Amino acid sequence: MKLAAAAYPLDWFDDWAGYAAKLTRWIADGAATGADLLVFPEYAAMELASLGGAAVAADLQGALREVARHRAAADALHLRLAAQHGVHVLGGSGPVWQDDRPVNRATLYGPSGIVGHQDKQIMTRFEREDWDVRPGGPLTVMDTPFARLGTIICYDSEFPLLARALCEAGADLLLTPSCTETWAGFMRVRIGAMARALENQCPVIHAPLIGSAPWCAGVEENRGAAAIYGPPDDGWPESGILAETAPDLPGWAFAEIPRARIERTRAEGVVLGFRHWPEQVERVARGVESAR
Repeated sequence: MKLAAAAYPLDWFDDWAGYAAKLTRWIADGAATGADLLVFPEYAAMELASLGGAAVAADLQGALREVARHRAAADALHLRLAAQHGVHVLGGSGPVWQDDRPVNRATLYGPSGIVGHQDKQIMTRFEREDWDVRPGGPLTVMDTPFARLGTIICYDSEFPLLARALCEAGADLLLTPSCTETWAGFMRVRIGAMARALENQCPVIHAPLIGSAPWCAGVEENRGAAAIYGPPDDGWPESGILAETAPDLPGWAFAEIPRARIERTRAEGVVLGFRHWPEQVERVARGVESAR
């Protein structure tokens, strides 16, 4: 399987045609690498707030509602492009209203239709205290012809039990779309994603939002570099980094990984962290003593 992660900037659009042209270009460029899967960042959909005008885009709640208003059209566009290029696309996440508040949802589009979606599970302080974005639906494993996918959106990557649950349910590839306003924030997600690759002995695709969008409330500054990580084991890079883009520059990071390599690493790796994970439970159950 060939995998591609986007380091993606937000742009202002005066009309829908401008957004459609940008997404068409990005997906065409990603598909040109031969990738089976293209991954876009967390909150990449927020650029659609520009379609409501400057005052709407600058308002925290107005921006969320404007983006959500375009969900059906964005779904249709992603589906058309996925079918045209014969690829699977994890679209940039964005708000979807459930009851009275939005969840942060990333949708997986395939050549034959929507495969499924993943809602963010654990909210950052900004999402809780300012945006009032809520946790969404359950963790979901999504089947594709090339892998079983699990998605851990940004902050979710910093909580190991989420990724572990997905991998125990059959995921052999983890996707981490992210949105962080500082390099420190990006590094927290990067370190978390690399740790999840180590623990679960599988690749993790990290797609960050980058660049400045001072006109869009909530995503004004964004830092990062797209990358594809793997477990540092036999058959993988010693650094655990298969591919990455230059910091804060737009583009695609892509790598080709045989699915059999994941199976072999989990079965015959130098270490067997995925298999040995349950031993933690046994050791912790014995309790923790204090030395005196």
